[in-house]
Amino acid sequence: MRAIRRFTVQPVLPEALHPLGELATNLRWSWHPETQDLFGEVDADVWETVHHDPVRLLGAVTPDRLHELAADAEYVARVRTGHEALQQYLTEDRWFQKASADRTGWPASVAYFSPEFGITAVLPQYSGGLGILAGDHLKTASDLGVPVVGVGLLYRHGYFRQQLSREGWQEESYPVMDPDGLPLSLLREADGSPALISVSVPGDVPLRARIWVAGVGRVPLLLLDTDIEENGGELRHVTDRLYGGTTEHRLLQELLLGIGGVRALRAHSRLTGAPDPEVFHTNEGHAGFLGLERIRELTVDASGPRLDFDTALEVSRAGTVFTTHTPVPAGIDRFPRDLVSQYFGGFHDSGGPVPGVPVDRILGLGAEDYEGGDPGVFNMAVMGFRLAQRANGVSELHGHVSRGMFNGLWPGFDEADVPIGSITNGVHAPTWVAREVFGLAEEAGADVGSDSPEVWDAVDQVSARRIWDVKRQLREILVQDARRRMHASWTHRGAAAAELSWIDSALDPDVLTIGFARRVPSYKRLTLMLRDPERLKRILLDPERPVQLVIAGKSHPADDGGKRLIQEIVRFAEDPEVRHRIVFLPNYDIAMAQPLYPGCDVWLNNPLRPYEACGTSGMKAALNGGLNLSILDGWWDEWYDGRNGWAIPSADGIDDPDRRDDIEANALYDLVETEIAPRFYDLDESGVPSRWIEMVRHTLKSLGPKVLSTRMVRDYVEQLYVPAARSARTLGDHSVARDLAAWKHRVHAEWHAVRVEHVESRGVADSPAVGSSLAVRAFVALGGLGPDDVSVQVVHGTTGVDDALSAVQVEELRAVESYEGGRHRFDGAIALDRPGPFGYSVRVLPKHAQLASGAELGLVTLPD
Repeated sequence: MRAIRRFTVQPVLPEALHPLGELATNLRWSWHPETQDLFGEVDADVWETVHHDPVRLLGAVTPDRLHELAADAEYVARVRTGHEALQQYLTEDRWFQKASADRTGWPASVAYFSPEFGITAVLPQYSGGLGILAGDHLKTASDLGVPVVGVGLLYRHGYFRQQLSREGWQEESYPVMDPDGLPLSLLREADGSPALISVSVPGDVPLRARIWVAGVGRVPLLLLDTDIEENGGELRHVTDRLYGGTTEHRLLQELLLGIGGVRALRAHSRLTGAPDPEVFHTNEGHAGFLGLERIRELTVDASGPRLDFDTALEVSRAGTVFTTHTPVPAGIDRFPRDLVSQYFGGFHDSGGPVPGVPVDRILGLGAEDYEGGDPGVFNMAVMGFRLAQRANGVSELHGHVSRGMFNGLWPGFDEADVPIGSITNGVHAPTWVAREVFGLAEEAGADVGSDSPEVWDAVDQVSARRIWDVKRQLREILVQDARRRMHASWTHRGAAAAELSWIDSALDPDVLTIGFARRVPSYKRLTLMLRDPERLKRILLDPERPVQLVIAGKSHPADDGGKRLIQEIVRFAEDPEVRHRIVFLPNYDIAMAQPLYPGCDVWLNNPLRPYEACGTSGMKAALNGGLNLSILDGWWDEWYDGRNGWAIPSADGIDDPDRRDDIEANALYDLVETEIAPRFYDLDESGVPSRWIEMVRHTLKSLGPKVLSTRMVRDYVEQLYVPAARSARTLGDHSVARDLAAWKHRVHAEWHAVRVEHVESRGVADSPAVGSSLAVRAFVALGGLGPDDVSVQVVHGTTGVDDALSAVQVEELRAVESYEGGRHRFDGAIALDRPGPFGYSVRVLPKHAQLASGAELGLVTLPD
């Protein structure tokens, strides 16, 4: 018989152990080993049984054991010390407070919206890299003291749990989670009732949600939950699972995340006294509707004078940051335009989810109204760019790819001038670096709490033997974890215990171990390693230099192509000849990843270039002394230096995908056979591969300071959050915003008349030399605009094929004379400071003090 209702009965802790309750519900424990140890000592067997979940642990341990611990003065003292350390962590000044003390304009609060957050395996609200990055962002913001509040959805089934059928086919299951059994608290009104937000949707009743709060260290994470009695029918299931359901279901989730998320923030500030966010960070386009709600607040629900749409748009844009994560158009949410119109139109006199905001303006924000766009769809990323004044990709290469993908929003601009910057992702070391690696650093006297580049020099103080022994220990931990997972998987697939004795000798802690784990879309090429199965077998079974592969990854439930790739790997790994050297571990998640990254000697990544936006798994491996073997894509394209790993040559420009895969697979095999395995097994007289350890040392020193999320979050603060906060405060004076909106309207109306009529230069000899100066004069017609409305620039650099400019520099010309008919003369000079072919041109851009970029309006005029 199945239960018709389920709930979690909360334990009653002895008074002496009350601090354990707070330690369990603040997720800082997930990256704080000392706190984890306190829970492990409660009952080691139960701790393993509940998969290191403190809340479940305290609910599962016997009352007798709790009273026994409460009588243990030494344990109680350590619990008290741990609780005091948490309180200090939550309240003391950290980097942000110290850095902002003598500076103005730093934000009082930043709202960070994401559809998924990977904080810990205990809270499975993530599917892959986007969520893990979001989780690392919050944890790092907490460590640095950045005043961030996260906003997401609470999925009752999370993302799916992956298992394999007897035939090796991916199967999905969706365990139900009880929020009362998770490290969450319910946001409540003053009278104790749950705080609710609502969003109008087609139908008789609005969509309602309550707000759960997870304490991610100092950062509150608000998670909206629709599984409540106030919702009927399908509305109750809006937050059922991550990335599931129909197109309409997905739209409902994104309406709730964006619009409902802003309303949840307002409720949280009202009930807790937390400051209202000044900056809104949209992590990918899923939360883009938040901008519409902020416009509604200013046009309809304003506490002061209501603003018109254009003025409200400027106020909202000024404080909004948009981060795009996808390098492929298929990764962008695009909804049928008619469906969006249906959901935002007025119904039952409610005015839709953002009443008062014109539907045609909403549709315009997501319109692909550029060359090559589809007029029938509403593009969430396009809306994200239009609603944010600042935008970025997640690596330098991804920034370049994104500028190309979205160039249509800024027609007439070269890719380099498209206003999409880049901040390369980083990873949260306390989450991903093994204790044993931190122990090595502490032995060398390093301050493991610092991310100063000098800290990494401590690796030179650790002997090669010590590094080698620790890496062997980490391989042993991985081998034991992998065997346990293999046994469970084979048992689920129907194997009898008598058939599984071979698992006890699968993998070997003394064999070169290569890891590959990620989502399984086709472009990540899970099966590239299988292009030549016989050659792969020879590599795995080499009698002198064997190799073993540990592989994991999930395919989207609707992606049968990805599932076939997994099945292909699984079937190869089932071959009795090689099954001790290659394994596929189902249900890749944070819990699996934490021993996997440290236990691998080499981390493999072989996507189709340039389709990897960043790829942070290789960063985690590097911080644990692993070497990367990767296509030059994402972050590796940026930071590979020839000595911190290996670059797989990519066959860019080969149109035949099979031929490209063959070329790149052969390059992969060659690297493993001729460079990687020989170096790993080249032992000196003391039994240590000294040349390998040299690469490990260099990897830690060259990549350590770069791949940390502390660097990433500081970059976001200084390059995006602070400028956005200052813009938001300036346009918080609505007269400034109103003037900016009117100016933009006037510029758009008059731009057709802007022309570069004539350009002349003088001042250089027939054979100009370095050190000479070129005087440039431009005659420009501005129609109804004035010289102060524009920036007339001379763009110069090295000329190449078809006179294309590279190594470009820009000089602004000054207005020196005006004539009848709106004509003006602009003068300037260029210093010829480098030899070689030289060229220049002139362009005219709109200019205003409140623009974040000259390309912001998408307007530019060039000479005919």
